[in-house]
Amino acid sequence: MIHFVPETGSTNTDLLERLRAGELMPEGDWLVADRQTQGRGRHGRDWFDRTGNFMGSTLVHQQAGDPAAETLALVGGMALYEAVASHCPGNAQLMLKWPNDLLAGDAKVAGILLERAGDTVVAGIGVNLVSAPDVPGREVAALSDLGTPPDRDVFAADLARSFAAELERWRNGGIAPLARRWQKAAHPLGTNLSVQEVGRLAVSGSFAGLTQGGALQLRLADGSMRAIQAGEVLLDRDGDE
Repeated sequence: MIHFVPETGSTNTDLLERLRAGELMPEGDWLVADRQTQGRGRHGRDWFDRTGNFMGSTLVHQQAGDPAAETLALVGGMALYEAVASHCPGNAQLMLKWPNDLLAGDAKVAGILLERAGDTVVAGIGVNLVSAPDVPGREVAALSDLGTPPDRDVFAADLARSFAAELERWRNGGIAPLARRWQKAAHPLGTNLSVQEVGRLAVSGSFAGLTQGGALQLRLADGSMRAIQAGEVLLDRDGDE
């Protein structure tokens, strides 16, 4: 079920509050808002809420035997990539950036925010369908920059189907095949990256794929490898190999 509301503070917050209040919500339900007044992204950033864009959240109830909850970022990423790509046929500009972004060229067009309440993970997704914010120091774009953007409600249905399919693959096939597919949709191996890990100095290296657990592998200048579990990633296009 996709539940549409004209306005709310944050679809993620709404679902989290309902979960913490003990409400039973079925997995696969979505809450989609025409407008958010308190939307947020990773690291507490504002989440752009222009009418006509997609702002929605769904939830995943962790079950015994499921892969680690943090790997749901890969599920969300692939679902988002497939849903957007279906409306941009032949557009080679689209690519995933670890851990939670979808880019068109160098510009961000969509992002994912995962939050947890007990054994349930709420996945919030925002997509610039018709317009993009002005973000100082960051390149952003909307699908309207690539062609005719999809209708918001049509896109919501497509994303819900894509997310359900990726979730089933995650549960039945594990992380390895999902990580391989994610990597094919991401920036190429050897792309130079700068990573700002929480509480640590920034580090630079080249993209060396994902670990079996879905962490980012960074090849440092001395040839050693570092697994990045969480951090802010920037692409260095001028230094690509």
